[in-house]
Amino acid sequence: MSAPIRPSAGGPASSGAETVRAISAPLSVAAIHATIRQDIIVLRLRPGTRVSENELARRFGTSRTPVREALFRLVDEGLVAVWPQRGTFITHISLRAVRRARFVREAMEVAILRRAAEQGLSAANQTMAERAIEDQEAARDQPEWFTRADDAFHRAFADGIDVGNIWAVLEREKAQFDRLRFLSLPNVTPVETLIGQHRAMLDAVRRGDVTAAEHAAREHLSEVLKVSDTLAATHPELIVDDT
Repeated sequence: MSAPIRPSAGGPASSGAETVRAISAPLSVAAIHATIRQDIIVLRLRPGTRVSENELARRFGTSRTPVREALFRLVDEGLVAVWPQRGTFITHISLRAVRRARFVREAMEVAILRRAAEQGLSAANQTMAERAIEDQEAARDQPEWFTRADDAFHRAFADGIDVGNIWAVLEREKAQFDRLRFLSLPNVTPVETLIGQHRAMLDAVRRGDVTAAEHAAREHLSEVLKVSDTLAATHPELIVDDT
């Protein structure tokens, strides 16, 4: 089997109707990428699903060019693969990629929590973190909204330490991790456990307790790996155990 490649730059131009719609309400590559990425993360686009540039262009009311660029980005993130003579497919969840993402994320998030505990977190960012926990409480049985609130919680710290747009780096690295995280909710990983860990992280930062903040972050990020083997055995159609 040939190795996957990036989508080709060729292909026919879009129809007149698509062109008019794209001109009247163009979507950015970033917006298209974010929408498709979210569909992959929450398994609306499941591993193994074939995707079509033409169908996506019709969905977004645009030409194939921004769709193709969005797919380029998803290939780079490991969420999409293009196979010669076969097509473009959503990749399976790789346990090796999940563990790599967890390693990178732990290194970054421990550093973020440490910095936040050392220098303090603004009232505005503390409020963002508190609201994210409240949103998680309200979305206990809604995995998609729960994970959105989870991201908002972690972003409150990343944005609060004023080290550039570090959240964008984290978000790119954790794509495979996020799919497994979503799959674990709410039955495999108890949401109460995650919420409690978030409270411990925020409390440690507020107290300026660096050691406690680091410990809470490491404990929190270990949850997905605790259930990865169980999920792989339960969902072999979605997950590849390539460790």
